[in-house]
Amino acid sequence: MSELTLTKTGFFEGVWEGFLEDRSPGAGDPAVRVMHGDRAVDGVALSKEDDAGRWKVRFPVPARLLSEGSHTFVFADASDGDVLDTFSIIVGEALGDDIRAEVDLLRAELDMLKRAFRRHCRETA
Repeated sequence: MSELTLTKTGFFEGVWEGFLEDRSPGAGDPAVRVMHGDRAVDGVALSKEDDAGRWKVRFPVPARLLSEGSHTFVFADASDGDVLDTFSIIVGEALGDDIRAEVDLLRAELDMLKRAFRRHCRETA
């Protein structure tokens, strides 16, 4: 079980930022690995914030990894592989199609409920 805790603080201009807390300070500098699918991604930067085991984490998302669809990035403790955090990015029309399909489904269900409610009101009147 990892002694590291990763907390996201923001995502701006393609850079994921957060704080890493090491609950076992003195065990050496922590190492974080970012995975995209089954591949490790370079670019994670750790900078020490204080002597209490707190580190600032910056990860610029490589543009070459982004394409149409959904992409999930996994932050893991490099020493034991425990997952510390994840984030996903959805690019392109996939999101638009999903939302339109969901709205269409909700609209159809609402129409069905309206008809059933009106029928119920006519029968009880």
